[in-house]
Amino acid sequence: QVQLVESGGGSVQSGGSLRLSCAVSGYTYSRYCMAWFRQAAGKEREGVAHMTSTRQTSYAESVQGRFTISRDNAENMLYLQMNNLKPEDTAMYLCAARICSSSKYEYWGQGTQVTVSS
Repeated sequence: QVQLVESGGGSVQSGGSLRLSCAVSGYTYSRYCMAWFRQAAGKEREGVAHMTSTRQTSYAESVQGRFTISRDNAENMLYLQMNNLKPEDTAMYLCAARICSSSKYEYWGQGTQVTVSS
């Protein structure tokens, strides 16, 4: 059974940093493409950062230069380092996985809340 469990969310002031973690199990993690999404209250879910199985990365324009996605295949972990946080980064953050040959993210965690105050 595939499981993704996020942690590391919390409340910080504008300009602060947080590191989100996602523990994955139940599949050959190294072969999957991974991503972080976020969903703010009343808004649609948006992709924040993506990483392929070969560690190619891409970011939403709104977080480029502030967020860094990384993965540890030996530990089956996905991370999102978030620096210079802004109030508009406030959202539920979810990690997701897909087979790289597919365009659809099949597996999702429950999410971890990030709140940034001004």
